[in-house]
Amino acid sequence: MAFTEKYLTVPEPVEIGGRHIKRYHVTSDPAGIEPEVEKAAYALLPDLLPEPDGTPAAAFAVLHRGSDTGAYLNVYSWAWDNVLHFAGAAAGQSALGCPDADPTHFVPVTGTARDRSWIGCVWELAPLGHERAAWIRHVLAPETPDLPGYLADSLRTGTTATTAADGGQAA
Repeated sequence: MAFTEKYLTVPEPVEIGGRHIKRYHVTSDPAGIEPEVEKAAYALLPDLLPEPDGTPAAAFAVLHRGSDTGAYLNVYSWAWDNVLHFAGAAAGQSALGCPDADPTHFVPVTGTARDRSWIGCVWELAPLGHERAAWIRHVLAPETPDLPGYLADSLRTGTTATTAADGGQAA
C-alpha cells in the first residue's frame, strides 16, 4: 500500500451544542466532502460533546471522507482546562459496526459495545499538534484566556503533509 497525503480544508468554526468548534475536512477528492456527508456528520456532533465543566467551550472536529464508502468524524473537545476529550463516529464502514455502506449514516464508535479507543488515522491527526499549540498560546498562557484568538488560529487549507510540515499557520 503506497501512502499518499490527502487534501485538508478548513471551513469556518461553528457553534454547536454551546461549543465553538473549529473544523477540518480531510479527503482524497479535491472537490471536498459531499454536502450530504457533512450535514449528516454535523447533525450527530452534539451527541459527541462532553458536558460543560467550566473550561472555555471549544472543540475541533476532523471530518474524513475515505476513498471507499467510509466517513469518519473525530471530535476533540477541550475539558478540565488542558485535556482533550475524544468522541468519534463513523458511517459506511462495516469494520466499525456501521449497519450499511451509506456514508451519511453515522453511528458513534466510542462508548459503544464495540468501543474503539482509536483517536484518528495518520491523515486525521494532522491538526492535533497545531491545536495543542494554539490552545496553549491563546487559552493557557495568557493571564486571561482568549477564546476568539484560539478560534481564529487554525491550520490553513492545503494537504495533510504541508500543514503538518510547516506548522500550517493561516496566512
